[in-house]
Amino acid sequence: MTNDLFARLGRRTVLGTALAGLAAPPSLRAQAPALKIGVLSDMSSVYADYAGVGSVEAARMAIADSGLGERVQLVSADHQNRPDVGSNTARSWYDTQGVDAIFDCPTSSVALAVNTVAGQAKKLCIFSTAIIDRLTEEDCNGYGLSWTWDIYSVARSSALLQMRRGLDTWFIIHQDYAAGHALAAAARDTLQGAGGRVVGSVAHPLGTTDFAAYLLQAQASRAKFVMFTAGGTDLINALKQVREFGLVQRGQQIGTMFTVITDVHAIGLDALQGLNFVTAFYWDRDEQTRAFARRFFATRQKQPTMFQAGVYSAVSQYLNAVKATGSTKAEDVRGYMRDRPFEDFFARNARLLPNGRLIHDMLTARIKAPSEQRHPWDYYEIVGVVPATEAFRTIEQSKCRMQF
Repeated sequence: MTNDLFARLGRRTVLGTALAGLAAPPSLRAQAPALKIGVLSDMSSVYADYAGVGSVEAARMAIADSGLGERVQLVSADHQNRPDVGSNTARSWYDTQGVDAIFDCPTSSVALAVNTVAGQAKKLCIFSTAIIDRLTEEDCNGYGLSWTWDIYSVARSSALLQMRRGLDTWFIIHQDYAAGHALAAAARDTLQGAGGRVVGSVAHPLGTTDFAAYLLQAQASRAKFVMFTAGGTDLINALKQVREFGLVQRGQQIGTMFTVITDVHAIGLDALQGLNFVTAFYWDRDEQTRAFARRFFATRQKQPTMFQAGVYSAVSQYLNAVKATGSTKAEDVRGYMRDRPFEDFFARNARLLPNGRLIHDMLTARIKAPSEQRHPWDYYEIVGVVPATEAFRTIEQSKCRMQF
């Protein structure tokens, strides 16, 4: 960070850093951070591969690329998929530890709790993994920004994709929590609007390992298409059991509204080949995405998920706004990001709406057959692009009664 930028930082940050530095030796004063950000994620449970330590690494990469260097302090924590842990951590970070912005925050129930805390503290939380629409719809507050995806864009794109393939009767197996119910409802609405119908649905607990009862119901429904809304280890467990019950052999198609590359890596192409889905990012899409992926892989020995790429993008755009405004005040940073469309390797044709929702192009993809794989982690064929303005809900359609 340049001295000019440090001089332009918000009065609170400048004074706080300067006063703290009076008692410190010159070497420490020179390295005192001008701002502090936190990655709050699932480090040890069902979404650890989606986000977790990889999200922390993505944030580190964004800081290194920002030119701010040691002026930015990064902290991280595991919210354990518990709303109380997430909200208490966020409150402590904001109120007593000087954190200016929080990033990532998977699991919808945790994200909703942290969103409330961010609104109370009047500090930003930029959600890269949580899918729940309420963050920028009914529960919008101007301080929770959603970066990677949402239920509307995924469900709408997924339903229209399968309808074009003639799969107009569905059985939905969804997780028994906020995002699972919302995804199922959004798919039902979109499907019915396009002339299809849901012939049955069932909810399963988060973290279940036995899908027998749910698969038997799907089998009995005779639906052309069986849709899973789960991700992480839930999806892995479900898809491994699908073949045991012969759904595919009986002519039923299996799909997900979305998939994540770490799941494909864990399950393998043999089981997933031909699966159509929607994604926000693919590491092997073009040279821009590959350049980021090479650096990420060198540290993590895994290719980045769309959520980890989203963390990099969110942290980068946040730090760009801090540099441009010379402020860490949430309203200043948010206003700068809202007023300037941008593109980076993750987000194409990107724009932050006044309700806090980032819109950008979404991708439709197909999982390759083993014979099509050219190199390790070569799992997707990108078959189409859904423009940002078509994939996401417009601001005129938003239920957010406040715009920022």
